[in-house]
Amino acid sequence: MSVVIRFLPDEVEVEAEVGESFLAVAARAGIDIPTGCLMGSCHACEVEIEEVGDVCTCITAIPPGFGTLTVNLFSDPTW
Repeated sequence: MSVVIRFLPDEVEVEAEVGESFLAVAARAGIDIPTGCLMGSCHACEVEIEEVGDVCTCITAIPPGFGTLTVNLFSDPTW
């Protein structure tokens, strides 16, 4: 099942499959999400998904049951 992922603030939209990682979807869409440990511990890749809450994109997959998910990208110049 396909889910439309909308990345803000750039208004980039891409289709993703349930189970695909948010980090992989972002990379495919040309969106750079900073990473650190790639295990969810450092929270460098944390984003806010309006319909779900704050998640670490390296360990979070596209959940079932949504037609569209909106991702608000944080910007932290220290990473």
